Amino acid sequence: MELPIIAGTRPIILELPAGTYYWCSCGRSKTQPWCDGSHAGTGLSPREVVLPADQRVAMCTCKQTKNSPFCDGSHKAL
Repeated sequence: MELPIIAGTRPIILELPAGTYYWCSCGRSKTQPWCDGSHAGTGLSPREVVLPADQRVAMCTCKQTKNSPFCDGSHKAL
């Protein structure tokens, strides 16, 4: 399994409606923070995110968070 690539050094803040989303865990997606299938062959998989209600979220782009898919400030140590 390959390690994730750092896609960014700041979270992406979004206002999302309730629903199901797929967060890119590999860092290769061109549609950050969402999966576009670029993980194929890496051994990494997108993470399903289910929001039961409309929500403001900070999505991790550094892929180092311990609270995936949400930012936990890990990018500050990069």
